[in-house]
Amino acid sequence: MRISHTEIYRFSIPTEPFVIATGTMHYAQNVLIRIHTDNGIYGVGECSAFPMIVGESQETCLAMAKEFAKILIGKDPLDIPERMNDLLGYAAHNNTIKSAFDMALFDIAAKAAGQPLYAFLGGEKRTIETDMTIGIDSPGAMAKTAAELREKGCNIIKIKLGKEVHEDIERVKQIREAVGADILLRLDANQGWGFDEALFALGALEQYNIQFCEQPMRTWYDDRLPELKANSPIPIMADESVYNHHDARKLIQSASVDYLNIKFSKSGGILEAQKIHEIALQTGTKCMIGGMLESRIALSANLHFALASPNVVFFDMDSCLLGHLIDPVVGGLQYTGYFVDAPDTLGIGADADPKFLESCEKWLV
Repeated sequence: MRISHTEIYRFSIPTEPFVIATGTMHYAQNVLIRIHTDNGIYGVGECSAFPMIVGESQETCLAMAKEFAKILIGKDPLDIPERMNDLLGYAAHNNTIKSAFDMALFDIAAKAAGQPLYAFLGGEKRTIETDMTIGIDSPGAMAKTAAELREKGCNIIKIKLGKEVHEDIERVKQIREAVGADILLRLDANQGWGFDEALFALGALEQYNIQFCEQPMRTWYDDRLPELKANSPIPIMADESVYNHHDARKLIQSASVDYLNIKFSKSGGILEAQKIHEIALQTGTKCMIGGMLESRIALSANLHFALASPNVVFFDMDSCLLGHLIDPVVGGLQYTGYFVDAPDTLGIGADADPKFLESCEKWLV
């Protein structure tokens, strides 16, 4: 089997504005690729650019996708480590668009093996419940949204913070009052605080029974994470501080964090995510699977990976529920309330709606 060509699509999904500490997204800056082979199997991959986090935009992803597609022509898609090394040999970084190629290669491999991706990766079905994220707004508006989520049956709420620290504390206070004591609350500051602010905020927020706080400080304060962790009453999860398994190793060995957030847009896809998970598993460091603003295509791949990764115990798989105004996907994971289930069809089990693709700008390489 050899790679014959790749389709590349500007896979823009209209959304409601989504606000985090580092910026606001007005649409999902996604890219879809289909890697075709000479025996008729093709693999689907999707990435969601979040420039204020990873430094990649939809435009950079499209530009690099065209270059990467040229490199892969005529090569064996089943040798995924070598294919990803081909891309790394051409360009360092660019992990967001690399994750789409990685995903498509795994889709091909699982289809060729006649298995759903989770089974191909050695996983099995288990109960998965996602949290729901509330973007930054006024304390009252966020509390109202939280109460509405509770009424809809949501059990786990993730609160975006990282603006003015006293107002952040008020946001959490009002949300806890609105949802009661039984709802799990998670925080995500998206690098919004300095060290002193983080230390103050985490101490003040302990009373609201917080499960953990993601990325309280900018990555350039990673050297102070051990001190913050040692003094924080709330467990700390690394997000923007962990892109690859070397980051994971350093964070764990330095006692910098309690948990790790794995995202394909940071790791470059499943292959590197597996390495992060393995290091975490060896040290008992629990992980979360997260994302940017992906559709149910990439979310399905996330779920397949999680089902094969026993140390992934936290699930942030709500990206297509965060204001996506359309669902451009056929097949894929399904939601029952806030519980998610992976398809048992071959490979990832998801593809783009042909009608939606007709409206997307396309390149063939």
